[in-house]
Amino acid sequence: MTKQQDGQADFQPEEVILVKLGEIVLKGLNRSRFENILMKNISRRLEPLGNFSIRSAQSTVYIEPLDAAADFEAAVDQVSRIFGVIAYTRARVTEKSMESILREAGAYLGGTLRRARTFKVESKRSDKRFPKTSPQISAEVGEAILNQYPHLAVDVRQPDVTVRVEVREVAAYIHSDALPGAGGIPVGTGGRAAVLISGGIDSPVAAWMMAKRGVELTAVHFASPPYTSLRAEEKVCRLLERVSAYAGRLYMVTAPFSHIQEEIRERCPEEYFTLIMRRFMMRIAQRIARRQNCSALVTGESLGQVASQTIQAIACTDAVAEMPVFRPLIGMDKSEIVLASRKIDAFDISIEPYEDCCTVFTPRHPTTRPELAKVEEAESVLDIDALVEESLQGIYTRKIVPGQTEFDFA
Repeated sequence: MTKQQDGQADFQPEEVILVKLGEIVLKGLNRSRFENILMKNISRRLEPLGNFSIRSAQSTVYIEPLDAAADFEAAVDQVSRIFGVIAYTRARVTEKSMESILREAGAYLGGTLRRARTFKVESKRSDKRFPKTSPQISAEVGEAILNQYPHLAVDVRQPDVTVRVEVREVAAYIHSDALPGAGGIPVGTGGRAAVLISGGIDSPVAAWMMAKRGVELTAVHFASPPYTSLRAEEKVCRLLERVSAYAGRLYMVTAPFSHIQEEIRERCPEEYFTLIMRRFMMRIAQRIARRQNCSALVTGESLGQVASQTIQAIACTDAVAEMPVFRPLIGMDKSEIVLASRKIDAFDISIEPYEDCCTVFTPRHPTTRPELAKVEEAESVLDIDALVEESLQGIYTRKIVPGQTEFDFA
């Protein structure tokens, strides 16, 4: 998976990104499929940053800039948030000779070594034609570093810094400890699902968690103008942009919901407002999901968090679903969800004071132990099919791309 253009053949990168695989290595006969999807995801995310070569060898993905115009720093940042990457590091590329390795090891990691008190060297000789064994490489590199940085001491158990030397087929690579990646499995390996997204804290976290399990997402948002504003919809787009930093590009389908809520307010018992509204959301989201070739729905519900998220209420909501409904937050408390929201830089956006449709016409005393038969009776006064079709006729779609911060809401 290499992009090569005229004038690039003579370019020799000084640094590369080494990507370590996580669960992918356990996939047996399916491993190549997971690796191929991961490399396609990496390629798509790095495409705006310039020309890179992306290849896999010996359980490592090598990402090399192909010319000086490639934005290497931005590429490192992007790689850190791609699902399927368990760890990553930037590494110095050098010739496969002890002279070059000894010269570059201390120089490349000089800043880190100057701040450290102890170190050790670990070497891996994948190219068995190389004349030195792994222990010999480690011993010679360690001696050279001690000569260059005499304040250091060797500690093979708990060193401040580990200098790693890898002698591979093409070149030798020098780096320090890898940084943790996003983990999970590559997006696109776990099927497709539609996530019901609001402007709150929970649903963006639910989307992020499902993307981490390889699910490709379509987001379904319900707008209720004039009760909700374009600023509220823009807020949801910005939340999804945070999710897309990990999940890659996704689509947001917005469905109008005002008329449905007005009909519920006028014709249904108040204690059932939220439940009936949720049932309509599930019906509409399911229809959108099928159009988008999705096989499941995802919500941000956490058991017992609000009246509509009790076991009985969830059962009433799911009664209208004809496909699986995943709730990755179901056993989490609010503090855990907030921690995850902060991790993906979504929390500050989520708490912005723009209304969403879930807060429109909120009942004063919602029922917490609803009976399905009574809920069905309460909504039977509505023309359910016509209201669903009306909403579906008004849907529109926006594309959300990692790094996109401007949305047209004119």
